[in-house]
This record gives sequence, structure tokens and C-alpha cells, in this order.
Amino acid sequence: MNGGGASLEWEAPALVLSAAPFGEADALVHLFSPAQGVTHGLVKGGSGRRGSATWQPGNLVQAQWRARIPGQLGTVTGELAAPNAARALTSRLSLACLSSLCAVADGALPEAEPYPGLCQDSAQVLAMLGTHDEGIELSMLIRWEVILLRDLGFALDLSRCAVTGQTDRLCYVSPRTGRAVSEEGAGTWAPRLLPLPAFLLTSDAIGNVEDWVNGLRLTAHFLGRDVFGPIHRSLPAARIRLLDLVRAQQEV
Repeated sequence: MNGGGASLEWEAPALVLSAAPFGEADALVHLFSPAQGVTHGLVKGGSGRRGSATWQPGNLVQAQWRARIPGQLGTVTGELAAPNAARALTSRLSLACLSSLCAVADGALPEAEPYPGLCQDSAQVLAMLGTHDEGIELSMLIRWEVILLRDLGFALDLSRCAVTGQTDRLCYVSPRTGRAVSEEGAGTWAPRLLPLPAFLLTSDAIGNVEDWVNGLRLTAHFLGRDVFGPIHRSLPAARIRLLDLVRAQQEV
């Protein structure tokens, strides 16, 4: 049966968001698939010698999920479709991006609610980690976080200045409203606003280290306040480590 999150059996490509050992060799996994959203399940042998490589966070698997009754923790089987985790091992920053994306999605998305567009975007970002310039990877990850905020109902409005209405020279974002502010509109309030990296205003721009730090700070503010704050959680540790890593590059 292929259907929504309430199905008792489904098969689909799915991203592994997390995997934790359970018992001697099994694993509790969180999967993200287009039609089912985030789903939890038990993989027999998932943390054993043979299974652990398949169920690494970030990997794309062809998964089969089954449960006997609604609300039961299902059992999962599957085959590796794309070894994204192994590819990201080529770079410390790529691995940090992968860990951050998986942790943020795992913590932010409600269980069994489909986000097909976001799932596709997540798969695209994970597939390119370890294969591109680190700047491209970071800019893509930050754009992904902006999309995540939008899909969860907390869209940033970067189209025009909230004060003057102008569409050029947008330099800041209001930490209260999430709306862009121009240099003229900011005035003496500029120190209280969040810097807006220019690459977020142009689809093919990449930015530099300062832009990536500002972009990660920008999305972290709204993720922390609007997504994780209401459920009484802090930003995932992997997300905090990513910002620390990029800040360290800025200081070199």
C-alpha cells in the first residue's frame, strides 16, 4: 500500500535523518519520505556490521515500512540507494552540513505530515555534499533552511524594505518580523537588526565566509525562536557546531 502517513505499509525512497542503536544490533531510525513525511521505525540488524553503513544519517534508501496497527512503531527494511554520508566524509564542512540538515529536519518536522517539496530539496542538498565547492554547499544549505522556515509557516519576506518599500539596497532583516530592511530604512536601528547576506537575494550567488556566517545566524534566530522554541528545545547541537566551524574559518 502506498499512501499517506497513516498507511500501515508503504514503500518509497526515503532519507535517513537519524539512527540510534537499539539492543545489540537493531536500530531506531527516523526516515523522511515525500508522501509519508517523517516516520519512525525499527530496523532489525540496523546497527550491526552489515546494516550500519546503510542506515547512516543523510543516506537515501529504498525503504519498506510496515506496522500491524495504527500508532505502532513500524518495522523497516531497505536497500541503500545513494551513499550520501560516505561522500560527505571527504570534507569536514560537508559532513557538518549533512549532520546539521538531518538534525534540523529531524527536530523541526512533525511526524507523519508530508512535505514533498522540502523532501525533494533535502535530497538535492544531501546529494551534492562532498561534490562541490564548500561555498556552494553552504549557500545551498542556508537556502534550504529558509525554505524549511517557509514550509513550516515562518516565511522570511526578503522582497522589499519593511520601512520604505524599496526593493534595492536591502541589507538587514528585522529579528521581530522577519522582513527585509534597506540601509536607508534601518537608520539608527541598524545595530539591532540581523545582517542580510546578499546571496539570499540572487538565486545563483554564493557569497563569502562573512555572508555564510550572517546567513547561518539569520536562520538560526528564526529556527530557534519560531520552530524549536515553542517545543521547548534548543537548536540541535549539529547546527551549533556548523556555525562554530564556519566562524572559525572567518577568523583565519
